[in-house]
Amino acid sequence: MAVAVNLELKTLNIKQEITFNNVSNDTLISVVLNDWNNSYSDKNTPLARRFSDEFYRGFHLAKPEERGNTTIISLTDTQDGALAWERSNKNPDFIVVKLNRKLAPNETISLHLTYIVKIPSDKFTKYGFSQNGSLNLKNWYLSPARFENHRFIKYNNYNLDDIANATTDYEVEIKVPNNYTITTDLNKVSQEQFEKYSNTNYSGNKRTDFSMFIEPKNSYTNYKIGSLEVATNLKNNNLNEIQKALAISKIVDYTNAYIGKYPHDKITVSQIDYERNPFYGLNQLPSFINPFPDAFMFEIKFLKTYLNTYLKNSLRLDPRKDNWIYDGIQIYVMMKYIEENYPEQKMMGSLSKMKILKSYKITNLSFNEQYSYFYMLMARKNLDQPLGDPKNTLIKFNEQIASKYRAGLSLSYLDDYLGNNSVQTSIQDFYELNKIEQVSRTNFESLLNYNAKKNIDWFFDIIINSRKIIDYKFHNVSKTKDSITFSIRNKTDTYLPIPVYGVKKKDVMFKQWIDTKSTDTTFTVERKNADKIVLNYDNEVPEYNLRNNWKSLKGFSPTNRPIKFNFAKDLEDPYYNQIIYIPTLNYNYYDGIAPGIRFHNKTILDKPFTFDINPAYSIKAKTISGSSGFSYVQNFRNSTLYNVRYSFSEAYFHYAPDATYLKLNPSVQLRIREENFRDNRKQLITIRQVIVNREKSNYITDNSSPNYSVFNARYFNTKTEITNHFNFMSEVQFASEFGKVASEIEFRKLFENNRQINLRMYAGTFLYNNTNSDYFSFGIDRPTDYLFDYNYYGRSESTGVFSQQFIMAEGGFKSKLTPQFANQWITTLNASYSLWNWIEAYGDVGIIKSKGLSEKFIYDSGIRLNFVPDYFELYFPVYSNNGWEISQDKYGEKIRFVVTLSPKTLTNLFTRKWF
Repeated sequence: MAVAVNLELKTLNIKQEITFNNVSNDTLISVVLNDWNNSYSDKNTPLARRFSDEFYRGFHLAKPEERGNTTIISLTDTQDGALAWERSNKNPDFIVVKLNRKLAPNETISLHLTYIVKIPSDKFTKYGFSQNGSLNLKNWYLSPARFENHRFIKYNNYNLDDIANATTDYEVEIKVPNNYTITTDLNKVSQEQFEKYSNTNYSGNKRTDFSMFIEPKNSYTNYKIGSLEVATNLKNNNLNEIQKALAISKIVDYTNAYIGKYPHDKITVSQIDYERNPFYGLNQLPSFINPFPDAFMFEIKFLKTYLNTYLKNSLRLDPRKDNWIYDGIQIYVMMKYIEENYPEQKMMGSLSKMKILKSYKITNLSFNEQYSYFYMLMARKNLDQPLGDPKNTLIKFNEQIASKYRAGLSLSYLDDYLGNNSVQTSIQDFYELNKIEQVSRTNFESLLNYNAKKNIDWFFDIIINSRKIIDYKFHNVSKTKDSITFSIRNKTDTYLPIPVYGVKKKDVMFKQWIDTKSTDTTFTVERKNADKIVLNYDNEVPEYNLRNNWKSLKGFSPTNRPIKFNFAKDLEDPYYNQIIYIPTLNYNYYDGIAPGIRFHNKTILDKPFTFDINPAYSIKAKTISGSSGFSYVQNFRNSTLYNVRYSFSEAYFHYAPDATYLKLNPSVQLRIREENFRDNRKQLITIRQVIVNREKSNYITDNSSPNYSVFNARYFNTKTEITNHFNFMSEVQFASEFGKVASEIEFRKLFENNRQINLRMYAGTFLYNNTNSDYFSFGIDRPTDYLFDYNYYGRSESTGVFSQQFIMAEGGFKSKLTPQFANQWITTLNASYSLWNWIEAYGDVGIIKSKGLSEKFIYDSGIRLNFVPDYFELYFPVYSNNGWEISQDKYGEKIRFVVTLSPKTLTNLFTRKWF
């Protein structure tokens, strides 16, 4: 392969000869070549849709010159005969080459290609051209696809680093300007220096991929560790070269001993690769917080990145279908490394030594214990997925964190249970087999079974290939001075080995693995002075709930789980009932600033029952206010109805200067999801009874009943991503004085020219209406919010700045029109279209009907400054039923605003890409 680099155009001009040897037992009529660089070619490729699904706007908004593509100029055989090839719009990232003759087993054919590769910007995936003039190249050339089970593996590029290439011998000649350097994990064969450029030849055998970094200034340092050359630019400015060399040597030697010798002469460990797959937890800490020694930070970063590159370049697995093996070995070896070299290291480093943090569970976790909690974060949300599922089907948090960590935990669990180093032996045997032939998960599973000397079918059936959860508890525990008798109840009918510990204070007195075949088995063990019996004490088993895992053996214990108060949120501590307290600050116009204190039991991991009590003192009203909520969540593991939440909430605030309201809200919420967890479609059914008691106010004269109760049932169906958003809502409301039904449809589309249209249609009608005011009527521009659902800062204001707050609900008009309400039926359409960046033109039209009046057509229009959709917006009315509003008096009072102060609402902007 001859490559000429054009740094000005960010292109590679390539002449390539592929000698393809049919090592299969099938006769081939075509060959598949991976062309992942072409996945950057437009906004409709599988990669572009993946970006949109994960709420990344950068690719869609990018300029054409920032995207990449592959232009094939010619494709011929050895006799210069043109070969037909095809690349579909559906699959732009691989091509199918039609052969001029059938290729029998063990026969060879040569393909001659000339093509131009346009390199994309590195801002999408960190691979590509950077602002400093570098080219960070990955998956940039045409390469034969992996052949397995009588077919070529055809994978789209989803930015997962899982290209399935055939094992290949590479010879690369690359031409770059003299002032540029090349760093690669291929072997340098020769170099010719000319006046303005250099030609360098590289080679590499039995590889599935290689990386290449072309830089104006070399950022890499090379370290010779035995026969291996390590090139790295991993950042750590506080270590000198000797310290880095010692750390690198230590990790290379450890990996060679634990897995096997790296099969190539060179390896690159880049900052880019670390940033793409960082050590989550460490990378979330602010730069000014450094709770770990510099040497440890460098070591753990290098270890993670080195193992990832080492395994990807060594194992000839299908990296998408068999991804759990890559992840499992990587995290398992990392855990063993920490266990042997840093057994006392805590998850939070030196922060665990601070007196103020001593009582927190999160600061007392050992470094390796964090893996279990990252997995459990998703399991408790009922979002975990089987480890054996293909990598492209995983939710982003599972793909990058939870499933990766659980894979390592699972191998560690198996290793602990078997107790004869059979897992390490199997990894080493698998690594040796991999040098001889193309391997798959079947080979790895066979070696684990062979070395286990026990039946471990449960490991593959349950741990790897299912999402069944594990949850044990003690049953019928009795003790004597010398022995303990107990049975173990399996709460999920998932029978796996579980360790039982006898503990005295914090010392382990005994440990015994129990094979739980049924719930009726009774076990008796020697007590050995233990005062507590604990299941899964060291969390070897990835168990769903640890709170029911222990029993006190003391003569008298008033409670098995005392109360512990923590300031701010903590991890769940199985040995305490935690109550979290934190100061709060609420605000509305009538209560003024309301400082309070919030008591709740919500830890970082979701739990079935939660309470949240937030008393406050309203400084302006000089009264007590606040809210509270209690909920119970029921998860269904194997159903599209995956979550039911039963709750009761209460709120007590002022709704007018001289009057308070009390809202009571018992409700049931049902969540429905698609079978494909990555599908962004979500359905929600809410059934509730809203009970409102209002004090009489001298400022409010709406003639409505101050106390009322409304039954409300709502259905939501939402599918959202960057380029498309659809939401449908329908609801019914029944009260003693009225009944109504309403529906709302929202649609948002981001076009290829980066213009966006927003459409919303709302329609509602009263089934019966015996009220004598507009308090329960449909609002045109500002609903009365009689259900007290919206966060109005001045809900009863008709003038002043608080009356200008806009909430998109019911009519959704921005201009204040007369009449303001409809007490019979309403139909409105709201629309906006982007003019430039966050500047949009909006328009609303509708027809309303009230009793005794004719239907009325209403309209308005104006300019919308859409800084952050639904969170910070401004509306400037221009023309409506009121005429040219922009020229009328007191125009400043007509401007509407959207401001969201809720931290939880704002964080959803950042977490939605993960879940």
